[in-house]
Amino acid sequence: MDTIVGFLSALFWGVVTFSVLVFIHEGGHFLAARACGVRVSEFFLGMPCRYSLHHVSRRIGTKFGVTPILIGGYAAICGMEDLDEPCAPHVLAEIHRRGSASTAELARDLGYDEEDVQAACAQLLSWGSLAARYTEGDGPANRYYPSAYAAMPRDAAGNTIYDGRAFDRAHATAEGESWEPTMGEQAFFDRERSHTYLGLGFWRRAFILVAGILVNVFAGMLLLMSVYSIIGFDIPVNENVIGTVEAGSPAQEAGLAAGDKILSIDGQEIETWVDITSAIQAHEGEGALSFEVEHSGNLETMEIIPSSEGLIGIGVSYERYHLGILDSFQLSVDYVYQTVAGISQLFVPERTMEVLDNSTSVVGISVMSAQAASLGASAYLSFAALISLSLGFMNLLPIPPLDGGKLLIEIIQAITRRKIPVRLQTALSLAGIALFGLMFIYVLRGDILRLL
Repeated sequence: MDTIVGFLSALFWGVVTFSVLVFIHEGGHFLAARACGVRVSEFFLGMPCRYSLHHVSRRIGTKFGVTPILIGGYAAICGMEDLDEPCAPHVLAEIHRRGSASTAELARDLGYDEEDVQAACAQLLSWGSLAARYTEGDGPANRYYPSAYAAMPRDAAGNTIYDGRAFDRAHATAEGESWEPTMGEQAFFDRERSHTYLGLGFWRRAFILVAGILVNVFAGMLLLMSVYSIIGFDIPVNENVIGTVEAGSPAQEAGLAAGDKILSIDGQEIETWVDITSAIQAHEGEGALSFEVEHSGNLETMEIIPSSEGLIGIGVSYERYHLGILDSFQLSVDYVYQTVAGISQLFVPERTMEVLDNSTSVVGISVMSAQAASLGASAYLSFAALISLSLGFMNLLPIPPLDGGKLLIEIIQAITRRKIPVRLQTALSLAGIALFGLMFIYVLRGDILRLL
C-alpha cells in the first residue's frame, strides 16, 4: 500500500511541477509572439490531443484550453514551420474569392497538382489564413489535412480574428463567406506572412525564441526570492538547546526533551551546539556519558549511553529567517550562475559523463518533487525554482529542436544572409532528438538504479 501511495504521490507532484513549468515556458513564447504581432492559434496546458476543454478568445481568436495529456504545454505560433509552396499566393486568393473550396476543385481549376495545393493549404492553415472544412471523408487518421478549406472572417483591411484589436468585427465577413482581396494576390500573401513568425526580422524572431527561457529564469528567481523573503527558511541555531529528540533513542529513554538546555557533558562546560557534538565525539566508545541538563526549569543529571554509531538521538534547534529583497535577489542570481555553470560542463569532454551521472530524468524529478512537497512549501518552491532554471537554460543549448538550436540557425542565416535548406534543418532536428533520446535513456537508467 505504501508503494502505491508513494507512486501516486510522485506521479501527482511530477505532473504538477513539470506541466506548470513547461506551461510557463510556452507562455513566454506566447506573450512574445503576441507582442510582435504574430498570430497564435492555440495555447494549451498539456500536449496536443484530439480531446480537450477549451475556450476561443473573442479578442484574439486564440484557442485556450487543457488536454488530458498533462505533461507540459504548447503554444501554436503561426509560421514556425519554414514552408514555402509556390502556389500558395494563388490558392489563398482563390479560396477567399470563392468562400470555400476543396483541394480537388482548386487543383482542377487552377491547373496545379492536388498534392501541391494540399501542401499550400496546410501552410496557410498553419498561418491562420484559412479555416479547415472537414467532410465525411476526413477521418481521424487524416483529420489534420482536410479535403476542403474556407476563407477566414475578414474586415475591409483584410484583418482576421487572430489580429486582435485591428480586426473590425462589426464590418467583417463570416467564415466561409466570399471576400475579394483589396490588393494583388502576392501583396495579400505577403501581408498574411507578415503576421507570422516567418515574416519577422532576426531580432524579433530571436526575442520569441528566448522569451520562454527568460520567463523560466524570471519564474525561478521569483520563487527563490519569495522563499527567502516572504516564506522564510529555517537555519540551525548554534546554541546548547535541544531542538528534537528521536523516538526510542537513548536521549528519550534518559528523559531528555526538546527545549532542554545541556550545561555540561562529563564535566565539560557546554555553550553551543558545536560543543555538544564535539563532546559526544570526544568520548565515543567510553560507555555512559554524564549530562548536566536544565530540564523543565530544574537542574538534572542524566546518564546516557550512545548507540553503536556514537549517537544519542538529539537534533539541533532551528530558527525561521527572512532575507531582505536585495539579499534574496543576490542569492537568486548566485543560483542562476551555478545553474549555468553546471549545464556548461556538458561541453567539457572530461566532465560530460559526470554531469549526466548527476542529472535526473522526469522520473527522478517526480520523486524529488514529492519528497520536497512533503517537507513543506519552502522546500517545494525552492525545488521548483531550481527545476525552472534548469529547464530554461537546457532549452538554450545550441541543439535543434531546442530554442537554442533554432536561435543558432537564425544567427547563421542572419550572418550568411542565406537560408538553411529545410531538409538540412529537419535532419539537424532529428539528430538532436536522437541525441536527447540517448541522454534521456542514460539518465533514466541512473534514476532507476538510484531508486532501486
